[in-house]
Amino acid sequence: MLKTGKSDHSRYLTTMPFRIYRTATSVLIESHERPDIFREAPEEFCFNDLFTSEEPADYVAAAYEYEWVGKTHARPSSNLMAPIRDQEIWAAGVTYFRSRTARMEEAETAGGDVFYDRVYEADRPELFFKATAPRARGHGDTVAIRSDSSWDVPEPELTLAINSNGKIFGHTIGNDMSSRSIEGENPLYLPQAKVYTGSCSIGPCLVISDLPAPETKISIEITRGGDSIFSGETRLSQLKRSFDELSGFLFRSNDFAHGAYLMTGTGIVPQSDFSLKVNDVISITIEGIGILRNEVEIV
Repeated sequence: MLKTGKSDHSRYLTTMPFRIYRTATSVLIESHERPDIFREAPEEFCFNDLFTSEEPADYVAAAYEYEWVGKTHARPSSNLMAPIRDQEIWAAGVTYFRSRTARMEEAETAGGDVFYDRVYEADRPELFFKATAPRARGHGDTVAIRSDSSWDVPEPELTLAINSNGKIFGHTIGNDMSSRSIEGENPLYLPQAKVYTGSCSIGPCLVISDLPAPETKISIEITRGGDSIFSGETRLSQLKRSFDELSGFLFRSNDFAHGAYLMTGTGIVPQSDFSLKVNDVISITIEGIGILRNEVEIV
């Protein structure tokens, strides 16, 4: 494991954020003070060690400043691995008013709409398991819709990186792919609507810094055959619950030996007559992080 040494790297959280990119052959680190300079992390760098470090910012700073050959690279290519190793990915639901309305619409015929209204106002948030690392995809890879689903949408979400002690230390972009037809048929089908191979993507990088400001914009565009067929945007200020509240409930009576990612919910939901198709391209942008782009396949 990398040693952080005796120097105090706490300043990095506020003055020098880092972006961590995972390629097929290496991990690259970009510093806010030296943008577009991508240092290759030493071989000792490990996402499990990062997520179990008491001070993850120190761990990344030590990797960035490591005295070795210190290879530098050009900006990473369009295809990137998800910044994950053994972390679980979880998600929060109905944290934006728009999501509440959409969930009530899709569940109305099954009589489940009342549950989404109640959870939006309840003290306890909706949290659900989303993916293991092998099921997650990175920037430039494909995400999936289910072959037994007739109504599918992406859900663009700010995603928190939380260490094994429950400390939020970073964030990334998440795409929580969802089968609205399966969940709408019966709320008890939520695991099938949400958990399957290729059901989410995270990236393009993991940002180690203070959390984004409330005015931060999240936007999405979906193209089909090169033409834009849907776009939308929201701001983090529309999120009903705080990040600490969501992470606190996730870690309540639960252990995460390798830390976890937590998607914080979506405030952008396409109109009810929209559904994804194979080869659609989904581009999600969050200010300060970048663009997470994926093409759709079927599984």
